[in-house]
Amino acid sequence: NSNGQLLVKNGFDWMASTNPEVQNFMTSLVTEVIDNYDVDGIQGDDRLPAMPTEGGYDSVTVAIYKSEHGGANPPNHAQNTEWVRWRANKLNDYFRRLRDSVKVRGDYLIVSSAPSIYPWGYDNYLQDSKTWVDSGIVDNFIPQLYRYDLAGYTSLLNTSLSYVPQSKRDIFFAGILIKSGTYFIPMDYFLGSITANRNKGVKGETFFFYEGLKGEGGIR
Repeated sequence: NSNGQLLVKNGFDWMASTNPEVQNFMTSLVTEVIDNYDVDGIQGDDRLPAMPTEGGYDSVTVAIYKSEHGGANPPNHAQNTEWVRWRANKLNDYFRRLRDSVKVRGDYLIVSSAPSIYPWGYDNYLQDSKTWVDSGIVDNFIPQLYRYDLAGYTSLLNTSLSYVPQSKRDIFFAGILIKSGTYFIPMDYFLGSITANRNKGVKGETFFFYEGLKGEGGIR
């Protein structure tokens, strides 16, 4: 971060996602799986590609920024509009390269993403998911519409759909929270969220996570 300390946020220690060495490492993990296992594709989430906006002050990222800005240092204010945009663009560029690394191994392989909701994910984790959809980086787009009541869910669904052009609606699938800790989604909310999706033309959803579909307190 700007104080030169390891970036810790939301219980995670973060690598510098703008660092090419980190990017190459993540790509190597992804391609190792594809090359060695029979998989249908890959999926990033609210952690890939992503980096808290407090990050990017590591020596490598700073050196790249300076090389592109006449030797000037990045702004000290982590939320500086241009600084946020520059780092988000670096993650966009990386996601394109990651997609290329996947697709060269088989165009049938799916590149899917389940990011934080936009624009919150952009403002807080540099996740420019609108660009990922608009520019065709992702084959499936599954925003995390995680709310604990139907009214909140429906509002978030409508907002998220407003950022997706009609020509891209077929790749939009809703991410629904069905279990978190001791929380299990109530049945009326579960059914209502699916109804809300269909009423908006959303043809499918992804549930987080599978244990919410079984066991004590789960959906039966």
